[in-house]
Amino acid sequence: MPLYEYVSQSDGTVIELLRPISQADEPVKDPEGKGRTFVRRHSTFATGAAGTQASTAPCCPCGKNRGSCGSGN
Repeated sequence: MPLYEYVSQSDGTVIELLRPISQADEPVKDPEGKGRTFVRRHSTFATGAAGTQASTAPCCPCGKNRGSCGSGN
């Protein structure tokens, strides 16, 4: 089941819910009973450093991968 994020239009509180796709856009009751309205928002997340400059940069000052130039770095 997908995890969705919902945000309160009145105070910006964010909640996460596991819901079937068919219920993704249905209204969400305020879990604290304060009468707030929550709407689904697009969530963003990162799962690690894959694809970043840090993970693809060479480790040796010469520009080659660590140990491939014989410098001992």
